[in-house]
Amino acid sequence: MSQITAPNLARGYVAALGAAAVLSTTAIFIRHLTVTYAIPALVLAIWRDVFVVMTLLPILLIVRPVLLHPARRHIPFLAIYGVVLATFNAMWTLSVAYNGAAVATVMAYCSAAFTALLGWWLLKEDLDWGKIGAVALSLGGCVLVAGALDPSVWRMNPLGILTGVLSGLSYAGYSLMGRSASQRGLSPWTSLVYAFGFAALLLLFVAQLPVPGGASRPADLFWLGTSLPGWGLLFLLAAGPTVAGFGLYNVSLVHLPSSITNLIVTLEPTFTAITAYLLLGERLTAIQGLGGLLILGAVVFLRLHQGHTARRRRLADPAPAAPA
Repeated sequence: MSQITAPNLARGYVAALGAAAVLSTTAIFIRHLTVTYAIPALVLAIWRDVFVVMTLLPILLIVRPVLLHPARRHIPFLAIYGVVLATFNAMWTLSVAYNGAAVATVMAYCSAAFTALLGWWLLKEDLDWGKIGAVALSLGGCVLVAGALDPSVWRMNPLGILTGVLSGLSYAGYSLMGRSASQRGLSPWTSLVYAFGFAALLLLFVAQLPVPGGASRPADLFWLGTSLPGWGLLFLLAAGPTVAGFGLYNVSLVHLPSSITNLIVTLEPTFTAITAYLLLGERLTAIQGLGGLLILGAVVFLRLHQGHTARRRRLADPAPAAPA
C-alpha cells in the first residue's frame, strides 16, 4: 500500500475531526424533530437524504458541474455505495428501536474495529499494534460515554443483536466504500450526492414495509404537513451538519485509510454529549467525561503513532538524490 505523507495526515485529521464535531450536532436536530413532531425515523431519514441531494445539486451545478457527471463505469459502484448508506441508516434506526440509544451507539461505533479488520483484509491497509490499541481505547470510551456500563441496557433480543451488529458493519462498509471511491478517482462530493440519492430511493421503498419508524400509509411520508418550522428544521439538518459532516468525512477518506478516519470520528458521541450539556443542560457525568477522555486519548495516540511511523519510513527510504 502507499505511504501516508505528513501533509496528508494533517489534512485527513483536520477533516475527520471537523466531521466528528459537525455530525455530533445532528443528534440535537433529530431529537427535537422526533420529540416535537413525533416524525417516524425512516421518514425523517428519507427527507434528510432528499434534502442533502437538493442542497448539493444546485451548488455543484454552479461551482463544478463536471462532478455531477462521473464516468458511466462508476454508476454501479455509486449505487452500491448508496445501498450501504441506506442500510446503515435503516439498521441504526432499528437498533435504536430494539436496543435503546446507549447500546445502539456502542454497537454502531464497533465499526471502528470492523473497519480496521476489513480495511486490512480488503484494501490492504496497515493493521499494527498502534491501531489495535487505539481501537480498544476508543471502544472503551464509547461504552462509557453511552452509559452502557449498566447491565440492564444490554438485555437484548436476537433481533436487537442482529440490527446492532449490522449497524456497525454497515457503518464500516460506508467508510470502506468512501476510501475505495477516492482510490477510483471520484470526488468526495460526487460520491456524496450520488450515495445520498440512491440511499433516498432505497429508503423510500423500505419505509413502505411494516418496519419500526416506517410510513404505515403513503400520506405519512408528508408527516410534517404544513408545519413550516418542522420542514425548515429538517432542511437545516440536511443542508447544514449532514452535508458538511459527511462531506468532511469523505474528504478525510481521500487522505487517510478508512480505519483511521472511522476511529477519529468515534469522537462524535463525545462531542454530542458536550453539545447536549451546553445547549440542552443535560448533565455530563464523571464516567462520561472519562469515556470522552479515553476516545480523545485514542485519537491523540494514533496521531502520534502515525506521525512516528511516517518519519521512520522516510528515514528508512530516503528520496533519491537529484541528478547532477
